[in-house]
Amino acid sequence: MTAYVVRRLLLLVPVVLGVVTISFFLMHMTPGDPARDFLGDRASQQSVDALRHKWGLDQSLGAQYLHFLRDAATGHLGTSLYFGSPITHLLGVRLPVTLLLMLLGTVLAVLISVPLSVLSTASRRGYAATAVRAFNAVVQGMPTFFIGSMLILFLGLRTRVFPAGGYPEGFPHRLWALVLPAVTVALGIVPLLVRSLNASMVEISRSEFVAFGWAKGLDRARILLHYVVRNSSIAGISILGIQVGALAGGTLVVEQVFALPGMGSMLMTAILNRDYPVVQACTLCFAVLVVLVYLVTDLVYAVLDPRVRPS
Repeated sequence: MTAYVVRRLLLLVPVVLGVVTISFFLMHMTPGDPARDFLGDRASQQSVDALRHKWGLDQSLGAQYLHFLRDAATGHLGTSLYFGSPITHLLGVRLPVTLLLMLLGTVLAVLISVPLSVLSTASRRGYAATAVRAFNAVVQGMPTFFIGSMLILFLGLRTRVFPAGGYPEGFPHRLWALVLPAVTVALGIVPLLVRSLNASMVEISRSEFVAFGWAKGLDRARILLHYVVRNSSIAGISILGIQVGALAGGTLVVEQVFALPGMGSMLMTAILNRDYPVVQACTLCFAVLVVLVYLVTDLVYAVLDPRVRPS
Protein backbone atom coordinates (compact mmCIF):
# COMPACT_ATOMS: atom_id res chain seq x y z
CA MET A 1 0.00 0.00 0.00
CA THR A 2 2.87 2.38 0.78
CA ALA A 3 4.43 1.74 -2.63
CA TYR A 4 1.03 2.32 -4.23
CA VAL A 5 0.63 5.69 -2.48
CA VAL A 6 4.15 6.77 -3.47
CA ARG A 7 3.53 5.75 -7.07
CA ARG A 8 0.27 7.71 -7.20
CA LEU A 9 1.95 10.76 -5.70
CA LEU A 10 4.64 10.60 -8.36
CA LEU A 11 1.95 10.42 -11.03
CA LEU A 12 0.55 13.62 -9.54
CA VAL A 13 3.46 15.61 -10.96
CA PRO A 14 2.77 15.14 -14.73
CA VAL A 15 -0.98 15.55 -14.23
CA VAL A 16 -0.60 18.83 -12.36
CA LEU A 17 2.07 20.00 -14.81
CA GLY A 18 -0.23 19.31 -17.77
CA VAL A 19 -3.17 21.15 -16.22
CA VAL A 20 -1.06 24.15 -15.25
CA THR A 21 0.61 24.30 -18.67
CA ILE A 22 -2.71 24.28 -20.53
CA SER A 23 -4.21 26.95 -18.28
CA PHE A 24 -1.05 29.08 -18.56
CA PHE A 25 -1.09 29.24 -22.35
CA LEU A 26 -4.87 29.59 -22.59
CA MET A 27 -4.81 32.53 -20.19
CA HIS A 28 -2.01 34.27 -22.09
CA MET A 29 -3.80 33.71 -25.40
CA THR A 30 -6.86 35.67 -24.28
CA PRO A 31 -7.06 39.16 -25.84
CA GLY A 32 -6.29 42.18 -23.72
CA ASP A 33 -3.41 43.73 -21.81
CA PRO A 34 -3.35 43.46 -17.97
CA ALA A 35 -1.17 46.56 -17.70
CA ARG A 36 -3.53 48.62 -19.84
CA ASP A 37 -6.56 47.31 -17.91
CA PHE A 38 -4.88 48.16 -14.61
CA LEU A 39 -3.85 51.71 -15.55
CA GLY A 40 -6.92 52.58 -17.59
CA ASP A 41 -7.47 53.81 -21.12
CA ARG A 42 -6.10 57.30 -20.41
CA ALA A 43 -2.67 56.07 -19.30
CA SER A 44 0.24 56.84 -21.59
CA GLN A 45 1.96 54.11 -23.56
CA GLN A 46 5.18 54.76 -21.65
CA SER A 47 3.44 54.04 -18.35
CA VAL A 48 1.91 50.87 -19.75
CA ASP A 49 5.28 49.69 -21.10
CA ALA A 50 6.94 50.40 -17.74
CA LEU A 51 4.31 48.39 -15.88
CA ARG A 52 4.57 45.55 -18.38
CA HIS A 53 8.34 45.48 -17.81
CA LYS A 54 7.84 45.50 -14.03
CA TRP A 55 5.47 42.55 -14.22
CA GLY A 56 7.64 40.69 -16.71
CA LEU A 57 4.97 40.72 -19.42
CA ASP A 58 7.37 42.11 -22.00
CA GLN A 59 9.30 38.83 -22.06
CA SER A 60 8.55 36.03 -24.46
CA LEU A 61 5.81 33.56 -23.59
CA GLY A 62 8.32 30.73 -23.22
CA ALA A 63 10.45 32.77 -20.81
CA GLN A 64 7.40 33.64 -18.71
CA TYR A 65 6.43 29.95 -18.62
CA LEU A 66 9.90 28.86 -17.48
CA HIS A 67 9.92 31.55 -14.79
CA PHE A 68 6.53 30.36 -13.60
CA LEU A 69 7.71 26.75 -13.37
CA ARG A 70 10.81 27.80 -11.48
CA ASP A 71 8.82 29.88 -9.01
CA ALA A 72 6.19 27.14 -8.53
CA ALA A 73 8.90 24.55 -7.85
CA THR A 74 10.46 26.77 -5.20
CA GLY A 75 7.13 27.68 -3.62
CA HIS A 76 7.33 31.32 -4.67
CA LEU A 77 4.11 32.07 -6.55
CA GLY A 78 4.75 35.78 -6.95
CA THR A 79 2.54 38.79 -6.30
CA SER A 80 -0.97 39.38 -7.53
CA LEU A 81 -1.25 42.00 -10.26
CA TYR A 82 -4.77 43.00 -9.18
CA PHE A 83 -4.81 42.49 -5.40
CA GLY A 84 -1.22 43.68 -4.92
CA SER A 85 -0.52 41.07 -2.23
CA PRO A 86 1.72 37.99 -2.17
CA ILE A 87 -0.17 35.06 -3.64
CA THR A 88 0.87 32.76 -0.80
CA HIS A 89 -0.86 35.14 1.61
CA LEU A 90 -4.00 35.19 -0.53
CA LEU A 91 -4.06 31.39 -0.67
CA GLY A 92 -3.56 31.14 3.08
CA VAL A 93 -6.61 33.36 3.63
CA ARG A 94 -8.95 32.01 0.95
CA LEU A 95 -8.08 28.33 0.64
CA PRO A 96 -9.46 27.42 4.12
CA VAL A 97 -12.82 28.93 3.18
CA THR A 98 -13.11 26.72 0.09
CA LEU A 99 -11.89 23.61 1.93
CA LEU A 100 -14.37 24.14 4.76
CA LEU A 101 -17.20 24.68 2.28
CA MET A 102 -16.28 21.47 0.43
CA LEU A 103 -16.07 19.52 3.69
CA LEU A 104 -19.45 20.72 4.98
CA GLY A 105 -21.08 20.16 1.58
CA THR A 106 -19.72 16.60 1.38
CA VAL A 107 -20.87 15.73 4.90
CA LEU A 108 -24.36 17.12 4.25
CA ALA A 109 -24.54 15.25 0.93
CA VAL A 110 -23.80 11.96 2.71
CA LEU A 111 -26.26 12.70 5.52
CA ILE A 112 -29.00 13.41 2.97
CA SER A 113 -28.21 10.70 0.41
CA VAL A 114 -27.88 7.66 2.67
CA PRO A 115 -31.31 7.96 4.36
CA LEU A 116 -33.00 8.73 1.04
CA SER A 117 -31.34 5.72 -0.59
CA VAL A 118 -32.32 3.42 2.27
CA LEU A 119 -35.89 4.74 2.19
CA SER A 120 -36.14 4.25 -1.55
CA THR A 121 -34.69 0.73 -1.37
CA ALA A 122 -36.95 -0.32 1.50
CA SER A 123 -40.03 1.05 -0.24
CA ARG A 124 -39.13 -0.19 -3.75
CA ARG A 125 -42.25 0.69 -5.75
CA GLY A 126 -44.06 2.45 -2.90
CA TYR A 127 -44.85 6.10 -2.37
CA ALA A 128 -41.54 6.77 -0.61
CA ALA A 129 -39.51 5.54 -3.58
CA THR A 130 -41.61 7.66 -5.93
CA ALA A 131 -41.09 10.70 -3.73
CA VAL A 132 -37.33 10.15 -3.69
CA ARG A 133 -37.21 9.85 -7.48
CA ALA A 134 -39.28 13.02 -7.84
CA PHE A 135 -36.97 14.85 -5.43
CA ASN A 136 -33.94 13.75 -7.44
CA ALA A 137 -35.49 14.86 -10.72
CA VAL A 138 -36.44 18.29 -9.36
CA VAL A 139 -33.10 18.98 -7.66
CA GLN A 140 -31.04 17.77 -10.59
CA GLY A 141 -32.95 20.03 -12.96
CA MET A 142 -32.19 23.19 -10.96
CA PRO A 143 -28.91 25.09 -11.56
CA THR A 144 -26.65 25.73 -8.61
CA PHE A 145 -27.10 29.50 -8.69
CA PHE A 146 -30.90 29.07 -8.68
CA ILE A 147 -30.80 26.80 -5.62
CA GLY A 148 -28.55 29.24 -3.81
CA SER A 149 -30.74 32.21 -4.74
CA MET A 150 -33.90 30.46 -3.49
CA LEU A 151 -32.20 29.55 -0.20
CA ILE A 152 -31.09 33.15 0.23
CA LEU A 153 -34.58 34.44 -0.57
CA PHE A 154 -36.57 32.17 1.75
CA LEU A 155 -34.13 31.28 4.55
CA GLY A 156 -31.88 34.33 4.45
CA LEU A 157 -34.02 37.36 3.63
CA ARG A 158 -37.59 36.43 4.54
CA THR A 159 -37.17 34.29 7.64
CA ARG A 160 -33.67 35.59 8.50
CA VAL A 161 -32.76 32.21 9.98
CA PHE A 162 -29.40 32.13 8.22
CA PRO A 163 -27.12 34.90 6.92
CA ALA A 164 -27.85 35.79 3.31
CA GLY A 165 -24.15 36.02 2.49
CA GLY A 166 -20.76 37.10 3.68
CA TYR A 167 -18.16 35.52 5.93
CA PRO A 168 -18.18 37.05 9.45
CA GLU A 169 -15.47 36.84 12.08
CA GLY A 170 -15.40 33.99 14.59
CA PHE A 171 -15.48 30.28 13.80
CA PRO A 172 -19.04 29.60 15.11
CA HIS A 173 -20.42 32.53 13.11
CA ARG A 174 -18.55 31.37 10.02
CA LEU A 175 -19.95 27.85 10.35
CA TRP A 176 -23.46 29.30 10.61
CA ALA A 177 -22.84 31.48 7.55
CA LEU A 178 -21.70 28.43 5.58
CA VAL A 179 -24.89 26.43 6.21
CA LEU A 180 -26.77 27.70 3.14
CA PRO A 181 -23.72 27.49 0.83
CA ALA A 182 -23.02 23.95 2.09
CA VAL A 183 -26.65 22.93 1.46
CA THR A 184 -26.36 24.35 -2.06
CA VAL A 185 -23.18 22.36 -2.66
CA ALA A 186 -24.70 19.20 -1.18
CA LEU A 187 -27.82 19.39 -3.33
CA GLY A 188 -25.60 19.39 -6.39
CA ILE A 189 -24.15 16.02 -5.33
CA VAL A 190 -27.21 14.33 -3.82
CA PRO A 191 -29.15 13.24 -6.97
CA LEU A 192 -26.29 11.28 -8.53
CA LEU A 193 -25.22 9.85 -5.19
CA VAL A 194 -28.76 8.73 -4.34
CA ARG A 195 -29.19 7.04 -7.72
CA SER A 196 -25.87 5.25 -7.41
CA LEU A 197 -26.52 4.07 -3.86
CA ASN A 198 -30.07 3.04 -4.65
CA ALA A 199 -29.01 0.97 -7.67
CA SER A 200 -26.27 -0.69 -5.66
CA MET A 201 -28.61 -1.40 -2.74
CA VAL A 202 -31.25 -2.95 -5.00
CA GLU A 203 -28.62 -5.20 -6.58
CA ILE A 204 -27.10 -6.21 -3.26
CA SER A 205 -30.51 -6.87 -1.70
CA ARG A 206 -30.90 -9.68 -4.23
CA SER A 207 -27.61 -11.32 -3.24
CA GLU A 208 -27.33 -14.71 -1.60
CA PHE A 209 -25.87 -13.42 1.66
CA VAL A 210 -28.88 -11.11 2.06
CA ALA A 211 -31.21 -14.07 1.45
CA PHE A 212 -29.21 -15.98 4.06
CA GLY A 213 -29.77 -13.12 6.52
CA TRP A 214 -33.52 -13.33 5.92
CA ALA A 215 -33.35 -17.11 6.40
CA LYS A 216 -31.60 -16.61 9.75
CA GLY A 217 -34.55 -14.53 10.88
CA LEU A 218 -32.70 -11.22 11.18
CA ASP A 219 -34.85 -8.13 11.46
CA ARG A 220 -35.29 -5.78 8.51
CA ALA A 221 -33.27 -2.91 9.99
CA ARG A 222 -30.24 -5.10 10.67
CA ILE A 223 -30.27 -6.53 7.15
CA LEU A 224 -30.55 -3.08 5.57
CA LEU A 225 -27.85 -1.47 7.68
CA HIS A 226 -25.32 -4.26 8.13
CA TYR A 227 -25.77 -6.18 4.90
CA VAL A 228 -27.11 -3.82 2.24
CA VAL A 229 -25.90 -0.32 3.20
CA ARG A 230 -22.44 -1.47 4.27
CA ASN A 231 -21.74 -3.28 1.01
CA SER A 232 -23.30 -0.50 -1.07
CA SER A 233 -20.97 2.09 0.42
CA ILE A 234 -18.22 1.00 -1.98
CA ALA A 235 -20.12 2.26 -5.02
CA GLY A 236 -21.12 5.39 -3.12
CA ILE A 237 -17.50 6.18 -2.23
CA SER A 238 -16.48 6.04 -5.90
CA ILE A 239 -19.24 8.42 -7.00
CA LEU A 240 -18.65 10.68 -4.01
CA GLY A 241 -14.95 10.95 -4.80
CA ILE A 242 -15.66 11.95 -8.40
CA GLN A 243 -18.22 14.53 -7.30
CA VAL A 244 -15.96 16.01 -4.61
CA GLY A 245 -13.16 16.27 -7.16
CA ALA A 246 -15.46 18.16 -9.51
CA LEU A 247 -16.63 20.22 -6.55
CA ALA A 248 -13.15 21.74 -6.19
CA GLY A 249 -13.84 23.96 -9.18
CA GLY A 250 -17.61 23.97 -8.80
CA THR A 251 -17.50 26.08 -5.65
CA LEU A 252 -16.84 29.10 -7.85
CA VAL A 253 -20.55 29.70 -8.51
CA VAL A 254 -21.55 29.10 -4.89
CA GLU A 255 -18.93 31.49 -3.57
CA GLN A 256 -20.06 34.15 -6.02
CA VAL A 257 -23.73 33.76 -5.02
CA PHE A 258 -23.06 33.89 -1.28
CA ALA A 259 -20.19 36.44 -1.45
CA LEU A 260 -17.69 34.10 0.18
CA PRO A 261 -14.00 35.07 0.11
CA GLY A 262 -12.82 31.70 -1.17
CA MET A 263 -10.66 30.39 -3.97
CA GLY A 264 -13.50 30.36 -6.48
CA SER A 265 -14.36 34.03 -6.11
CA MET A 266 -10.69 34.98 -6.19
CA LEU A 267 -10.18 32.96 -9.37
CA MET A 268 -13.17 34.64 -11.03
CA THR A 269 -11.87 38.11 -10.10
CA ALA A 270 -8.41 37.20 -11.37
CA ILE A 271 -9.76 35.95 -14.71
CA LEU A 272 -11.84 39.06 -15.28
CA ASN A 273 -8.84 41.29 -14.51
CA ARG A 274 -6.29 39.08 -16.34
CA ASP A 275 -4.31 38.53 -13.16
CA TYR A 276 -2.07 35.83 -14.62
CA PRO A 277 -0.13 34.87 -11.45
CA VAL A 278 -3.31 34.37 -9.41
CA VAL A 279 -4.99 32.33 -12.16
CA GLN A 280 -1.93 30.09 -12.43
CA ALA A 281 -1.66 29.67 -8.66
CA CYS A 282 -5.36 28.86 -8.27
CA THR A 283 -5.18 26.36 -11.13
CA LEU A 284 -2.20 24.72 -9.49
CA CYS A 285 -4.00 24.45 -6.14
CA PHE A 286 -7.19 23.07 -7.71
CA ALA A 287 -5.23 20.50 -9.74
CA VAL A 288 -3.34 19.28 -6.67
CA LEU A 289 -6.56 19.20 -4.64
CA VAL A 290 -8.45 17.16 -7.25
CA VAL A 291 -5.65 14.61 -7.60
CA LEU A 292 -5.38 14.25 -3.81
CA VAL A 293 -9.15 13.73 -3.52
CA TYR A 294 -9.00 10.97 -6.12
CA LEU A 295 -6.05 9.38 -4.30
CA VAL A 296 -7.91 9.40 -0.98
CA THR A 297 -10.95 7.92 -2.73
CA ASP A 298 -8.90 5.05 -4.10
CA LEU A 299 -7.37 4.39 -0.68
CA VAL A 300 -10.76 4.36 1.05
CA TYR A 301 -12.08 2.10 -1.70
CA ALA A 302 -9.19 -0.31 -1.11
CA VAL A 303 -9.79 -0.29 2.65
CA LEU A 304 -13.50 -1.09 2.24
CA ASP A 305 -12.98 -3.75 -0.44
CA PRO A 306 -9.87 -5.95 0.05
CA ARG A 307 -10.34 -7.41 -3.43
CA VAL A 308 -9.11 -4.22 -5.11
CA ARG A 309 -6.11 -3.67 -2.88
CA PRO A 310 -2.85 -3.40 -4.81
CA SER A 311 -0.68 -6.50 -4.49
